[in-house]
Amino acid sequence: MQIIPVLDLKDRTVVRARMGQRDSYRPIETPLSPTSDPVDVARGLLSIHAFETIYVADLDAIEGRANNDIALDRLGEAFPGVALWVDNGIADASRARDWLASRTGSLVLGSESQRDPGTIRALASDPRVVLSLDFRGAAFAGPPTLLAEPEGWPRDVIVMTLARVGSGAGPDLARLSEILAKAPGQSIYAAGGVRDAADLAMLNGLGIAGALVATSLHDGRLTGADIAKFRTRG
Repeated sequence: MQIIPVLDLKDRTVVRARMGQRDSYRPIETPLSPTSDPVDVARGLLSIHAFETIYVADLDAIEGRANNDIALDRLGEAFPGVALWVDNGIADASRARDWLASRTGSLVLGSESQRDPGTIRALASDPRVVLSLDFRGAAFAGPPTLLAEPEGWPRDVIVMTLARVGSGAGPDLARLSEILAKAPGQSIYAAGGVRDAADLAMLNGLGIAGALVATSLHDGRLTGADIAKFRTRG
């Protein structure tokens, strides 16, 4: 099982995400880092465990403002052995291909940014493309046909329950089970609400391939020893 820490970037700093209410996000304060600078926070996360991958949400780009590419470049230079999964709001195949050609790491295509499900189908065979199925409450954020056509999804799929991000409410097991049943051939990653090792155990038992985590790492409820146990189980 792969554990992936999360960095949410806004105005070139890491912010504390909570329940998808982006207007209220503020620069993070964490015992893992002296500042909210992306490199400092990433270094603090990597002090817990030698993570292979970090997920980065460029919130400015997702919302159509200036991007945080400079921060991404700094992360790549500081941690060349760590792969980045980047969601930056790209919603068309041409821009996606340009990004993949010019950068390392993987491109996360968030369903909330998509207008044409054909973009996902066109890129689904690329192993560096990750789909994020985004949910706000009970509603799917994206084209309904995208959710209905798992045969057009890439190999790696995140199930992002935004209302549970930073909430301490636990992962959305019902929705994850639904997506697992719908797409048995994909690797499904849980995002939103993961609190501790007990939640990881539940996800592992479901057959979830990995989990995106943030608050539980900063709060110390998920430790390096916890993560190492699940990583050795595979």
